[in-house]
Amino acid sequence: MLSTDADVTYLVPKSLRVTAALSWRFLVVMAALYVVVWIVGYLSFVVVPVAIALLLAALLGPAVLGLSALMPRPLAAAVVLIGGLGVLGGLLTFVITEFTSGLPELQNQLNRSLDQVKDWLINGPLHLRETQIVDFVNNAVEFLQKNQASIADSALTTAGTVGEILTGFLLTLFVLIFFLVNGEEIWEFLTRGIPEFARSRFDRAGRRGFASLVSYVRATAAVAVVDGVGIGIGLWIVGVPLVFPLATLVFLGAFIPIVGAVVTGAVAVLVALVTNGFVTALVVLAIVVGVMQLESHVLQPLLLGRAVRLHPLAVILAITAGMTTAGIPGALLSVPLLAVLNSGIKSLLHDREPQAEQPHRSDDASRGDDTDDTPEVSDGTRREPDPV
Repeated sequence: MLSTDADVTYLVPKSLRVTAALSWRFLVVMAALYVVVWIVGYLSFVVVPVAIALLLAALLGPAVLGLSALMPRPLAAAVVLIGGLGVLGGLLTFVITEFTSGLPELQNQLNRSLDQVKDWLINGPLHLRETQIVDFVNNAVEFLQKNQASIADSALTTAGTVGEILTGFLLTLFVLIFFLVNGEEIWEFLTRGIPEFARSRFDRAGRRGFASLVSYVRATAAVAVVDGVGIGIGLWIVGVPLVFPLATLVFLGAFIPIVGAVVTGAVAVLVALVTNGFVTALVVLAIVVGVMQLESHVLQPLLLGRAVRLHPLAVILAITAGMTTAGIPGALLSVPLLAVLNSGIKSLLHDREPQAEQPHRSDDASRGDDTDDTPEVSDGTRREPDPV
């Protein structure tokens, strides 16, 4: 009979023992990640505004830093923040004003388009009777009347969502102000929780991660400009009205990956359908799809991948995973999060502490002991120990 547990262990194949050891460690890591993700999701009403404020700080921070050489930093932050809000408000006001001024003409075009559709349904290949069309319209009205309670509930839900968005906007603005004014102090306060022997390395890793975030925001702005200009030129060529507000709308929507371009592109297609007809709408749809393909397969992988030093495949997978797990906020924050983690982890793995900060050798070594525990490689040189 077997006398000890060690004897039983030898009966288990080594491959099975290694697989079991890796499996339980993998399960522990996955459980920890699940808890972290659950906490982040539970506190999303705080995490998302703070993350968006950090993105905006990466976009506006260089301007604040440049102006701080000419004026106090709080004043520089106020100037940049007010200027940014002014530009954003001006763009939104321009879009709304142009759409409002062009709305009567759009209504006339819509009425003419509906008349053309009605004439095609009656005199076209379908040969529908006018009574059938009237019955269809009446059924649609009756359906809306029967489901007005559901529509009212949806409106209340939408109103609640708008309230949440406004609250998140105010929280983002509040956090952004402190990031721009006291960002350095906040970072130094956070690094105090790191052990002193690793504090400088952690500080460098965080700063390099933030530099990657700045590069990401700039590349995203470049992609948005290309989207707006490309679709705007296409709309101008085919003769669609409201070119400038539609291009501006596409530019603003491009900051939201995938979904923003889809929604704003759909608006451009609908305007083309109402004003210029079905064929022009198909042409505009082809232009929007082409620009979106250029963005997804060329601009985002090359510009974003190069800016944040990520492989194009990693960028696409990060956006897809973020969209799948957390919707629009996940798609918006996935690539910058990956960029920061990539730069920070690389810095922690490859940086070495300066020799002056290394711990002193023992008393035996100070008395002239030539013993050195640093391992040697095959060419006789000393190999640096792995970072802590």
